[in-house]
Amino acid sequence: MSYADSHPFARTRWAGYRHSLWLLTTRDLKVRYSTSALGYLWSVLDPLVMAGIYWFVFTQVFQRPVGTEPYIVFLLSALLPWMWFTGAVSDSTRAFLKDAKLVRSTKLPRTIWVNRIVLSKGIEFVLSLPVLVLFVVLAALFGTEIRVGWELVLFPLAVLLQAALTAGLGLIVAPLVVFFRDLERATKLVLRFLFYASPIVYGTTNLPESLHFWAAFNPLTGIFGLYRSAIFPGELDWFAVGVAAAMSLAFLGLGLWVFRSSERQVLKEI
Repeated sequence: MSYADSHPFARTRWAGYRHSLWLLTTRDLKVRYSTSALGYLWSVLDPLVMAGIYWFVFTQVFQRPVGTEPYIVFLLSALLPWMWFTGAVSDSTRAFLKDAKLVRSTKLPRTIWVNRIVLSKGIEFVLSLPVLVLFVVLAALFGTEIRVGWELVLFPLAVLLQAALTAGLGLIVAPLVVFFRDLERATKLVLRFLFYASPIVYGTTNLPESLHFWAAFNPLTGIFGLYRSAIFPGELDWFAVGVAAAMSLAFLGLGLWVFRSSERQVLKEI
């Protein structure tokens, strides 16, 4: 084996970036799980408890028709990717402040400090998917008609669009919080509002017809529709998907521009 084969930095800059990104991501996951008694189970319990609460409220308390049956599957199919989104954006507000010494002292591309958060939260999302599969199987066993269609092939597209959107927003808030510390709390408030403004506990079909067009301009609408489409084909709206794709790429481009424009000032502030 040559030196270049055994040392990614000796090959290409991109190979070195990927190698460092993976090392930082696995470090985050190991630290997160090793310091907790339940470890991986927390990434499952958190959305599961939330799903249980919303299932109880909307099906047992209010007994109002919302979403599509089986409702727990409908809920989890958007709640799990939401946990990835909100966790990554929220943690990105401290991407530079938390590891200020490493950010200043290393020569790694600084975007890696945001992207490692997006990747680690994305891995947690993938690891939580067996919970969704379990409820699909249980629903089928208890007599609920479950249809898994060809739309399942759209799942990777949803992951790519969400990764681009989340990384773009992370690259925007990470440097700006260094200059405006109140933005960290403001981001959490916006995320709380966005939870109810996104089709998570409800579907776009539950919205008044007049709001369908405007709901599409929330990029999460098209992305969550892609996730749900394999089991709930009525949630797939290609117009919303197109808007989500355009906005995800736009936010990624804006995030890179904001990041590169402020990088020098950030290094002076932290």
